[in-house]
Amino acid sequence: QVQIVESGGGLVQPGGSLKLSCAASGFTFSSSAMSWYRQTPEKERERVAFIFSNGGITRTYADSVKDRFTISRDDVKNAVYLQMNSLKPEDTAVYYCSVNLRDRRYFGQGTQVTVSS
Repeated sequence: QVQIVESGGGLVQPGGSLKLSCAASGFTFSSSAMSWYRQTPEKERERVAFIFSNGGITRTYADSVKDRFTISRDDVKNAVYLQMNSLKPEDTAVYYCSVNLRDRRYFGQGTQVTVSS
């Protein structure tokens, strides 16, 4: 069965960095596009980064994180990462790793990122 496990969240000061990791199993990872989403109690879940299955050549980002976040993947380890730099308080959210398989979207349990001084 599909399993997605995120890790790496925590508390960081504004301007700091964090790297999130996502371990995936139960599907053909190398041929699957992967995404990172985030959600707060006040907002709907939004996609912040996407990486296609072409070795990660194609990547897209939400405008709010462009030039600060970098998504990457390791098809040997079945893992996807989100490097987050220049973090802002508005980046505070639960971050989820996700895959869409046969028109069903799967999410992990999420990892909390809190940006605060």
